[in-house]
Formats: sequence, structure tokens, C-alpha cells
Amino acid sequence: MATVSELLPLEAVRLDATAADWRDAVRLAGELMSESGTSTGEYTAEMIGNVEENGPYIVIAPGFALAHARPSPAVLRTGMSWVRLARPVEFGHESNDPVDLVVGLAAKDKGAHQAALAELARLLADPGTVQALKEAPTAEALRAVLLGEDAAGSEAPEAPGAPEGSERKAAGGGASVHKILTVCGNGLGTSLFLKNTLEQVLERWGWSAHVTVEATDTVSAKGKASEAVAILTSREIAGTLTGVSVPVRVIEDFTSAVEVDGALRDTYDV
Repeated sequence: MATVSELLPLEAVRLDATAADWRDAVRLAGELMSESGTSTGEYTAEMIGNVEENGPYIVIAPGFALAHARPSPAVLRTGMSWVRLARPVEFGHESNDPVDLVVGLAAKDKGAHQAALAELARLLADPGTVQALKEAPTAEALRAVLLGEDAAGSEAPEAPGAPEGSERKAAGGGASVHKILTVCGNGLGTSLFLKNTLEQVLERWGWSAHVTVEATDTVSAKGKASEAVAILTSREIAGTLTGVSVPVRVIEDFTSAVEVDGALRDTYDV
């Protein structure tokens, strides 16, 4: 599967750009993908329409928006763009505004970009890497950070071990493997990002064999809720999932293993 650097050509990187508002910022990300042959101008309109329809759920971490829409004929190939803003803009997100980084994502299907999003989730979870990305003076320097050649190398917080009795609780006392849903408007962008963070926490806990994670969209989540023990999603998407039969945990920062860890502890009461 493709990495971030493979999906993000240098010509799709713009540093210290100026945007009048969030629509302008998303438009810049879309224009870069159009110029690099990833998508057409129609996809840019679809990304803006996604936020207008579903709210600012694409702002998945403080200062960071993952602009995307569903796969469509406007996507020519899977690719990304990177817009670092000189002055942040407001998307209307309750806790993660203002935004100074907009990463554009166009996906031909639900598979080709999964590895890249997993990599991006790991990169943006590291404060040292985030700082290096903010300070990179050129697109070439930014690519070096993404490749791990020039990151600050700050250590991530120590991950918690699995609490006593966690294997029994996670496995449901011998029942089938549990499932947790991560949900977004389209099931292929922010939900995959959150899935990757949750899977990192499960791996550190030693629960990967007992709990699986499925990224899905809001419509599918309502039908699949009965198969799951919990749903993790943004505040905006949580508002559309009223009436589902399992707990819905709101995650504000999709890059935060600490916040996801807390949601997992609440789910299993450990």
C-alpha cells in the first residue's frame, strides 16, 4: 500500500499559504490535487459540500483538518495535498479550531490510502514531528520529515499495559471477538484515521486478538451497531447516531492515544 510520501508529490505541497476562510483553505487543497492530476475541480466542490452537509468533523485534531469526500468520478487517482496556512482559519469546530494545516485526500476506493493514513496518524501523534512539520521551510524539507529523515524525535507518552483481567473482559468471557466501529461521514477518511489510533492503543494493551476495529460511514454504522460494543466518532457525527444500541464515545483529537485510551477504558470499565 502507498505511503504518505508516495501519495503526496512535491507540487501538491503549499507552505504558508493565505486563505480567507475554511472554504478557501479546502479549495486550496483541492486545487493542488487537481494540478497534480489526482482529481478534478468537481472533487474540490464535493469536499466543501461534505463539510456543509456534515459539519466540521474533518477537523480531527487541534489545528488539523483532513479534507475529503466520497470516491467519485472526480477522483482520477488516489492522492493527497498539503496546505500549511500562514494564518489559521475557523472551521466552526468546538475544540480543535483554528486550523493551520489542511491535508487533502482523494481516494479511488477504500483500500489504497489506508497505509498512508495509518502513517500520518503516527506522525501527527508525535509532538516533535508536528513541530518539525510546522517549521519545515520548503516542500523538500517537509518531505524529509514525512520520511523520518528530519523529525525532532520526541518520545511518545508511555503506553499503558493491559489492566488485570483485561483479556477476559475484552474477550467477553470466551465470547466471540468484540468489534468497535469508528465512524465518519464517508467511512474512508477520518474514520480510518481514528481506526489507526485505536488499533495502536489496542496493540499496546495486548488486546488486538480480542477487539477488531471497523471504519464505516454514518448510514452503515446504524445497521452495524448491533454487532459492536461501542462506536468512536467525532462530536458532529455522534449527533447523527442517536438511538443506536451501543455507547457512542466522542473523540475530539483523533491523533491522541491518551484520549482514545480513556474511551477504551470507559467502554470496558477498566
